[in-house]
Amino acid sequence: MRMMTEDNHLAKAATQGDAAAFGVLIERHYDKIFGLCFRLTGTQHDAEDLTQDICAALPAKLQSFGGEAKFTTWLYRVTVNAAHDRRRRATTRAQAATGWGDWELSRHATISEAQDATAWLTSAMASLPDTLRDTLALILDDMTHTEAADVLGVSEGTISWRVSEAKKHLRALKEQDQ
Repeated sequence: MRMMTEDNHLAKAATQGDAAAFGVLIERHYDKIFGLCFRLTGTQHDAEDLTQDICAALPAKLQSFGGEAKFTTWLYRVTVNAAHDRRRRATTRAQAATGWGDWELSRHATISEAQDATAWLTSAMASLPDTLRDTLALILDDMTHTEAADVLGVSEGTISWRVSEAKKHLRALKEQDQ
């Protein structure tokens, strides 16, 4: 019966302490969260860590879900925000601890691991500005421009522009690689 229940109703039940409702939400959306985390972080290890962090924090975060938007839109926003926070923390730690040299070596090592088109796209997306990368990750996750605009809090036209800019950047990178 719970599998037929809408996400918004399950989220409300989960905020009231219904562990089974929370379990159904996680079961339904874990793969989507992980997929988006992978596209946002670029590595399986980081995506797994980020996904676990999001799932662990989700019970408390559900208190902020008001039900005005679709649950998936809200969940994607939580995921994008968590990725932003992780990037900011990683950048601060890298600058404070070892500087940019280690970061650059790590980036080159990650790029060298790319062996097929999917790996190339993942590493190429890492070079995009955050706004373009986040937008492209959502669109590649089969979101419409309208849904992506809701998640990122921008207009649909801005999403279209960002996708166009991301494509330009990726084409330029592809030409450099050939």
